[in-house]
Amino acid sequence: MTETQVITQARPFSRKAPRQPVQRSARRALRRLPIWLLVAFVLVVVLYPQFWMIMGSFKTQTEFFANPTWALPEQFNLDNYVYAFTRGDVALNYRNSLLVTLPSVALIVFLGVAAGYALEIMIWKGRRTTLLLVMAGIMVPGQMILVPLFTVYFRIGITDTLWPMILTYTAMGIPLTTFLMAAYFRSLPREIFEAATMDGCSPLRSFFVIAMPLMKNAMLTIALVQFFSVFNDLLIALTFTTRPELATIQVGLLSLSDEFGSTAYGPLFAAISINIIVLLIVFIFLNKKIMAGLAAGSVKG
Repeated sequence: MTETQVITQARPFSRKAPRQPVQRSARRALRRLPIWLLVAFVLVVVLYPQFWMIMGSFKTQTEFFANPTWALPEQFNLDNYVYAFTRGDVALNYRNSLLVTLPSVALIVFLGVAAGYALEIMIWKGRRTTLLLVMAGIMVPGQMILVPLFTVYFRIGITDTLWPMILTYTAMGIPLTTFLMAAYFRSLPREIFEAATMDGCSPLRSFFVIAMPLMKNAMLTIALVQFFSVFNDLLIALTFTTRPELATIQVGLLSLSDEFGSTAYGPLFAAISINIIVLLIVFIFLNKKIMAGLAAGSVKG
């Protein structure tokens, strides 16, 4: 057999060899096609409102009333964003939201971690009953206590400050945080704290040196959940906001109007876009930490 005949006979095998992986990939792609279509549909449903809102932030007031809802803006400029920050007091509202949210979240996380440590790691009489009482606080609707709290805050003279919102957010966030932190502490090996006690470590030092470093992912997760909850709240902020200078971003969006007193849709959409984009950036950068914290308490250590 000559060399030409050997090459000729080998050609059919060299052509058929790559067909099997290609056919296998095509069948796999066809099986996954319904899933891809479903994911694409969900993405369109979720992302289209955000796209429509961002496009609306570039429209003028006339375009909202004269053009169809799905129409794109005639020109892209930042006039609405400038109006929202200057005449809409969005910058002041953001400052108030941060001044309320950051102290509230810090108190919620610290007190919740301390309570979870005391209820789950420390051994003392009545801790199970105390945990049930804390859990009962989760079932109390916040709307029921707003009027009594407003009366108390008015009598002690702090209604013209941000303290009513900070105290209310802290009190309403501690029960759920304590319950979750107790579950996280339950997943940690108790031998770690027993060994620290044998070495002469006090409960207070064990909390700061051992417990808090081990719970940093869980603390970050709870902090972000509470941050989004407090930052996006409207009911409590609207109840305890007695002056426009103390309004948070959610309350400020309600009063965003033009010089004629009507709702300024362009600046309103711009302010909402800024609000969502800032929160989205925070979530994207800390997404892995959130997932790690959510999985921390799911497995018994």
